[in-house]
Amino acid sequence: MGNRRQKIMLVDDNMANLTIGKNMLKDAYEVYAVPSAAKLFEILEHVTPDLILLDVMMPEMDGYEAIRRLKADRRRADIPVIFLTSKIDERSELEGLSLGAIDYVAKPFSAPLLLKRIENQLLIVSQRLELKNYNDNLQAMVHRKTEQIIELQNAVLSTVAEMVEFRDNLTGGHVTRTQMYLELLVNTLLAEKIYEEEVSSWDLDFLIPSAQLHDVGKIAISDAILNKPGKLDPGEFEEMKKHVTIGVEAIDRIAKKTRGHSFLLHARVIAGAHHEKWDGSGYPAGLREKEIPLEGRLMAIADVYDALISKRPYKQPISAKEAEKIIEAGRGAHFDPLLIDGFRLVAEHFAVLAEQYC
Repeated sequence: MGNRRQKIMLVDDNMANLTIGKNMLKDAYEVYAVPSAAKLFEILEHVTPDLILLDVMMPEMDGYEAIRRLKADRRRADIPVIFLTSKIDERSELEGLSLGAIDYVAKPFSAPLLLKRIENQLLIVSQRLELKNYNDNLQAMVHRKTEQIIELQNAVLSTVAEMVEFRDNLTGGHVTRTQMYLELLVNTLLAEKIYEEEVSSWDLDFLIPSAQLHDVGKIAISDAILNKPGKLDPGEFEEMKKHVTIGVEAIDRIAKKTRGHSFLLHARVIAGAHHEKWDGSGYPAGLREKEIPLEGRLMAIADVYDALISKRPYKQPISAKEAEKIIEAGRGAHFDPLLIDGFRLVAEHFAVLAEQYC
């Protein structure tokens, strides 16, 4: 509190009690002698005390009604209140404590007792405030550390993903674009209430960055296959398909060395399921329809769209409009029909992103 004199409001309709109480307290505190509860609320508009000494039995508005009003006002609810009364019985004391009073002091006042009661209660308030400030600072520090860890995590992931793309003769734009497509689709599902319950349960701060690892298994595929300037033969295609299981295994190895993390759970699902197809003709497991995790069904749209509009060693890019038609033609075969409904709503935004991050 520093050198600031703490403010005490003494509320009593008896002038003698006000005078005696003020004389007892004035050397230690800045004291406001208040003759009624109504006057108390007038003064509170201009002064906020550290503690209120409140007489119980007063005309017009008694102490019980006054404390009800205090506790109902968010500006004043935390001001500690000690009741003053000439008669303490168990029922009255219980009522006052139930309403939020922190203590009772009997009249006539005993100066040492009154001062000690006030001192103790103000100490409790001070300690509570210190604890709150400590907790607030601790939470802020944890938040900063968490942000730093997430930034580091994303930087490492981005670098790994770009290394994979570099081997595939691509630029980092694929990772960036597919993340943005995925985020667009997820936000559209939420807005349109498509698979709302499941999507609402995801932590998007983890889901979206996890998409960076969808092709991490390609790091183990030979350059001759990754960069072949023509269509892969059946054997080469089987080898290429292994990047899915390799990616899942790599993520599993990371997970075994860390504590459970929803980020890795999303990454594993996306890496393992984004080549599955709605009609069961995809790989690696040939899953059908809703057997395919929703994250994988979403990533399939983002990944295929970006592959269509991008240059590859084996193909030239096509226009965003042509890619949109191909995606929509895959409804019910390659892609979840409901997700295609969502894609139609944001296809133009996909095209804009593709142009911006080409």
